[in-house]
Amino acid sequence: QLQASGGGLVQAGGSLRLSCAASGRTFSYAMGWFRQAPGKEREFVASITWNGGITYYADSVKGRFTISRDNAKNAVYLQMNSLNPEDTAIYSCAASRKPVAGREANNYNYWGHGTLVTVSS
Repeated sequence: QLQASGGGLVQAGGSLRLSCAASGRTFSYAMGWFRQAPGKEREFVASITWNGGITYYADSVKGRFTISRDNAKNAVYLQMNSLNPEDTAIYSCAASRKPVAGREANNYNYWGHGTLVTVSS
């Protein structure tokens, strides 16, 4: 089970840090963040390999967002800086039984409820 938290309302240019807590051991799983804006399809945001050695980012967030994980805590994080209104969405975390899962949602086996991020202009 995955539970995302840390969303909220922030002004453009601000920062938020999302957390995803997993019940059970996920240290061998790749983890990812996806988001879905109102009226839009779900899109990939960032992912991280099982040991944190490789990260992937959507072009729209590269340089602004950072994904990280703490396997001892079964947690993954998404630090979001320089937020803009286009980042407004429900952010969900996902886990893959594969050690590397990349950008494809189909590679992920477990999904958590999302947390809402709203960026005001």
